[in-house]
Amino acid sequence: MTWRLGVVGSPIQHSKSPQLHEAGLASLGLDGHSQRLEVSLEQAPSLIARMGVDLDAVSVTMPLKAALAPYCAWLDDSATRLGVINSLRWHDGQLEGRATDGPGFLNALYSEWGVDVMGRHVLIEGTGGSACAIVDAVVHAGAERVTVVGRNEEKRQAIVSRYPDVVGDHIDEAHIDLVVTTTPAPGRDVATLYAGVDAHTRAVDITYNELTSPWMRAYADNGSLVMNGLPMLAYQAALQMSWWWGQPLDGAALLGVL
Repeated sequence: MTWRLGVVGSPIQHSKSPQLHEAGLASLGLDGHSQRLEVSLEQAPSLIARMGVDLDAVSVTMPLKAALAPYCAWLDDSATRLGVINSLRWHDGQLEGRATDGPGFLNALYSEWGVDVMGRHVLIEGTGGSACAIVDAVVHAGAERVTVVGRNEEKRQAIVSRYPDVVGDHIDEAHIDLVVTTTPAPGRDVATLYAGVDAHTRAVDITYNELTSPWMRAYADNGSLVMNGLPMLAYQAALQMSWWWGQPLDGAALLGVL
């Protein structure tokens, strides 16, 4: 079989997913190719019509993550809770969707730093789709306390209301083990070093247009270990492709091609 893969969304030209897909294919000895497909919200039905015809599986990015979920006959637990997908496949005559951003983030933390979030205090900046996925993941992985900071009060309260141990903008001097920013520039150009942040706090900027963003430099200057978004990208892609093909993929190996 020759796998017909892609990444869909808008804008899409910056996406590194095709090189990850082709690295995954090569590592498993599979045939196939991957392409970037510019797809707007209005074009979602035409994309769905292509699944199983000239596309077998795709990675899904903005603005389609929520729009494509209702088309799926099956969703994994994370996608069901969040109402979004970032991976779509045609399987046994039906569409299936998964949300691997959150689990991919956790895998990146553990694989790159040997860190898990069980019993830890995590602060997350942002209220968009990536923030929702990470909050959901760390809550279900046993974080003791999760704080969400964001300018959009309505969205922040919507996230907080889903979970008993998540608070919004309530920051005291309790030690923060992990800070994650999901906010795009310019919102993250100036980092806030919250009460509770010290040299033992680890900091992740999930964007990757800059290898070391100004936000990351501020935390590094404070003594923190810092990470950009490339590990999360690689490890969530490994989960997607492992699901597509039923074979395990090494996220660290995929990270090496970025």
